[in-house]
Amino acid sequence: MLLTIDVGNTHTVLGLFDGDEIVEHWRISTDARRTADELAVLLQGLMGMHPLLGDELGDGIDGIAICATVPSVLHELREVTRRYYGDVPAILVEPGVKTGVPILMDNPKEVGADRIINAVAAVELYGGPAIVVDFGTATTFDAVSARGEYVGGVISPGIEISVEALGVRGAQLRKIEVARPRSVIGKNTVEAMQSGVIYGFAGQVDGVVNRMARELSEDPDDVTVIATGGLAPLVLGESSVIDEHEPWLTLIGLRLVYERNVSRM
Repeated sequence: MLLTIDVGNTHTVLGLFDGDEIVEHWRISTDARRTADELAVLLQGLMGMHPLLGDELGDGIDGIAICATVPSVLHELREVTRRYYGDVPAILVEPGVKTGVPILMDNPKEVGADRIINAVAAVELYGGPAIVVDFGTATTFDAVSARGEYVGGVISPGIEISVEALGVRGAQLRKIEVARPRSVIGKNTVEAMQSGVIYGFAGQVDGVVNRMARELSEDPDDVTVIATGGLAPLVLGESSVIDEHEPWLTLIGLRLVYERNVSRM
């Protein structure tokens, strides 16, 4: 089985693949202070619950693919693969790793590994042109050309960041549960804030995607818009431009990159 690990700024998502099928997944908080040994214990606890894996760390794991936006966590995960999975092929997505997606940016090394991995999966699953909207700590919009090239994107504050900022900077406001309110016009402060977040972000997505699509293709209707990320379900029903929802897009991309690189090891 292939273990895939997507380390984001807030959460880390792990997926277990049996061939092309994801058979198990977990979501944990990202903690840059965790050591390699602590991460190994955490992995053992999670995977020990799966019936197809053995009790010992590494039993049943044939390969590992990792991407991380937090350098300190990537360093510790590199140590985990060396110490606890020494005989298992491991791919850590970084410069030099073959993805199959050309990066048409001023400085390709600046682009987050997760954004490139999302583009890999988008091209494989839906082809180009495409736009990937990833609802994470930041809301990112990534554009893929008709030829499968990563051509650029947009980064904006994420939903949770915006809610936290309102609670901190608003004297009479507080942190709220991010949920859909009864109506757009809020009948109390909490509902008014929820409405601003949900419908405000839906409007942002529609506006940004429409502008990007006009730049990406002569016929904007040809552009496939894919939503992913843990907070995507909050906006799906309110956005008019999202065509596909793939919650495991990054994990699928990691599987594809692993398959394209393991033969070179």
